[in-house]
Amino acid sequence: MADVTLRNVTKRFGAVEAVRDLSLTVNDGEFMVLLGPSGAGKTTTLRLITGLETPDAGSVMIDGRDVTQDPPGSRDIAFVFQQYSLYPHLTVYDNLAFPLRSPARRVAEPIIRKRVEQTAELLHIASKLNNRATRLSGGEMQRVAIGRALVRDPSIYLMDEPLSSLDAKLRSELRLELKRIQIELGATILYVTHDQVEAMTMASRIGVIKDGQLLQLGTPREIYESPSSSYVASRLGTPQINFLPARLLADVAMPPGTETVGIRTEHLQLAARNGGQMVGRVHRVEHLGEQNHIHLDYKGETLVTLADPHQPLQAGQEVDLHLVHPLCFDRAGQRLAAAVH
Repeated sequence: MADVTLRNVTKRFGAVEAVRDLSLTVNDGEFMVLLGPSGAGKTTTLRLITGLETPDAGSVMIDGRDVTQDPPGSRDIAFVFQQYSLYPHLTVYDNLAFPLRSPARRVAEPIIRKRVEQTAELLHIASKLNNRATRLSGGEMQRVAIGRALVRDPSIYLMDEPLSSLDAKLRSELRLELKRIQIELGATILYVTHDQVEAMTMASRIGVIKDGQLLQLGTPREIYESPSSSYVASRLGTPQINFLPARLLADVAMPPGTETVGIRTEHLQLAARNGGQMVGRVHRVEHLGEQNHIHLDYKGETLVTLADPHQPLQAGQEVDLHLVHPLCFDRAGQRLAAAVH
């Protein structure tokens, strides 16, 4: 394994700046996730690292070596795509063995067999080695696609939303397996996704990216609890963070310059009406088994929070609202250093 560093990398496609002055280091053995919406520059960043795109400015370093102008084949990178990209006429065994039989990296057949069988065991597809790719389920095909990268033992694995086409149950299973495999192998992985759950559950560190710019880099807990901006705060959390204009919270202490207050579910406490200064009205209650989603009206704004399913709440009921350490943002959406106490 190796570390990967991007230094002030910029990539334009005509008038569009897909990646803008991006600096980033993926440490040896780290599972880093780039989180952002479609068009944020995530895939372009991966393509710049692989050499499928050349930066207009900046440099790409792998294990301390400048590879900015090197061809893709010399960079020792394995890429897992969003789609399975398997050879349908080949068996699972031959799909897994294919990278090891390429002229550039050919190894002896006994070594190929050993690596393929070890990888198949790791991914729980050993019983499928003789099946053609067309006879596999979606989850099995994605395991084979991941396995085809794992047999290579490259410097770094790049993964471009490999779980997005799977159903929720399979995504959950493969998230756990990918993290397990990464820990067992000590692999260096740069993974891109728009799914906050994937980012929170798998990443050693998360980089939040928007319009080709890296807005914040930190552990999942750091990104969630101390977002640098309202945009970063909006990328993590279920239900999504609520934003209220500061002028609606005149009785709440907040730092000077606060224009917007960010309220996550843990920042908002509900209680029976008892003369509190903040009063909301329950608009709708969504029963979700172990918890309820409560939709509230507060001075013409909507708030969504969680509540205990046994808490007696119903539509039309007024409740007292109490804020506990919400997040404060200035006019530009930047986080203010002091929090509400």
